[in-house]
Amino acid sequence: MSAVNGVGANWPCIRGGGARLVESRKDTALDLARCVVEFVFGDVFSWPALDLKSREIATIAARQLRVHINAALNVGCGRTEIAENMIQMAAYAGFPEALDGITAPGEVFAARDGWEST
Repeated sequence: MSAVNGVGANWPCIRGGGARLVESRKDTALDLARCVVEFVFGDVFSWPALDLKSREIATIAARQLRVHINAALNVGCGRTEIAENMIQMAAYAGFPEALDGITAPGEVFAARDGWEST
């Protein structure tokens, strides 16, 4: 199934993000974008041991912080959980990464506060 044809389309964490990723890479890395979306959202996120909230809180610690912070909020993670996740990762990723990363939640929260108030 193609990512643009609905892989994970009903999952609140991505809200069309898979299709946006594929579209944004159509001129340079279309096959890679499809592979990422189909593997992550078509396979890995379908495994039964973790719910979407658990998957997103774990994924925030990876790269693409703003994308995964928004996704975590979309599936019910709280702001405190997200901030504590960033602190937790300092022990594994190191303090420089944690300090760089801790600005992302504040930016996402501020942007969402603007969206939610309009």
